[in-house]
Amino acid sequence: MCRLNDSEWQVLTALWDRPEGAELGQVAEALRPETGWSRNTVLTYLTRMEKKGLVSIDKSAYPHRYRAAADRDACTARERRRLLDRVYRGSAGDLVAAFLKEEPLPPEARERLKALLDEMEV
Repeated sequence: MCRLNDSEWQVLTALWDRPEGAELGQVAEALRPETGWSRNTVLTYLTRMEKKGLVSIDKSAYPHRYRAAADRDACTARERRRLLDRVYRGSAGDLVAAFLKEEPLPPEARERLKALLDEMEV
């Protein structure tokens, strides 16, 4: 259910940031700076995503309210797993090493990572 394309990620992120739901205009305004999409384009995405079970639409309210029907944690977990399997052949260590080579960690993040690794040594 959570195999999302880039546009679906953008729409769902806008909705995940508004757990109480949002009207079409609010979703369009949230997406416009990054996407440049018109209100009609956003409506098309929302309607298609409802059919896929990714978005719920409260049609009893006027204007209609849109909410993410897909769980953010489940979707991000699936995407992490896909990246790990596709690019790093399932090796979390290789993934972490690649990120750390490209972007140094500030001291506080380094300490959190060390603590997490120590916890895993059980």
